[in-house]
Amino acid sequence: MSILFEKVSHTYSPDTPFSYAALTDVDLEITEGKMTAIIGATGSGKTTLVQHLNALLLPTSGKLTILERVIEAGVQPKKLKSLRKDVGLVFQFPEYQLFEETILKDIIFGPKNFGVSEEDAIQKAREVMKLVDLDMSYLDKSPLDLSGGQKRRVAIAGILAMEPKVLVLDEPTAGLDPQGSQQMMGLFRKLNKELNKTVLIVTHDMEHVLNYCDEVVVVKDGKIFCKQDVKTFFKQESLCEELNILPPAIVQLRNACLKCGMNLPDDCFTVDELAKAISKQVKHHE
Repeated sequence: MSILFEKVSHTYSPDTPFSYAALTDVDLEITEGKMTAIIGATGSGKTTLVQHLNALLLPTSGKLTILERVIEAGVQPKKLKSLRKDVGLVFQFPEYQLFEETILKDIIFGPKNFGVSEEDAIQKAREVMKLVDLDMSYLDKSPLDLSGGQKRRVAIAGILAMEPKVLVLDEPTAGLDPQGSQQMMGLFRKLNKELNKTVLIVTHDMEHVLNYCDEVVVVKDGKIFCKQDVKTFFKQESLCEELNILPPAIVQLRNACLKCGMNLPDDCFTVDELAKAISKQVKHHE
């Protein structure tokens, strides 16, 4: 058990006319070692939820346990520096994380802040630049000279340079083209499976949820609506309709075939699986 929310609520601007309850009595356990998608409508509380994970936001009430550290409402949290090394958060807007004169200085800022020598930090910067598929020539450039997608890659590189145990990503593929999105999601999957990092991704892309994630958490109106494994979630057409979620294309195609009278298994989640199931149906009716 690496992350546990217990009756966590968060209210912005409390005791003012602008008070707004973004989270209410959230109970949630994030499975260690899994890749978990956080989904929900805009304004549902997803970003507020994940910003509690490295204490950028503190609970108004309740408590959460993160990698054996307890953060409780009304109690000054301890060991925040080590927590923010272990839990790396990539913001939805990369501009929030890029502030140095050059990309190299941006990436090595985190490791140096945690006691890594400049020489080792530079070596780590080169390693993570390769991971996010950026040429070394970018290291001497200003972040202001980059495209939106390149800024996002640099922001991710800066977090990876600190070697976090938990990686939290808020809309990490926004601004990337389809090929870039696929490469980035493949990287996160590799970090999860090969390096055993717990990965949380806030996303609206259901294709990414199905193809890369193990579990899905649905946030609705500041509360946890449900937590399920991904395949179980997408088997429930009525639930997706209730949440106004458009399922991945392969799930939509399977549902359309079912409505046409085909008797298909409910675990067809790839083109090959669905094609084989349809082929059996066609042969059965010949």
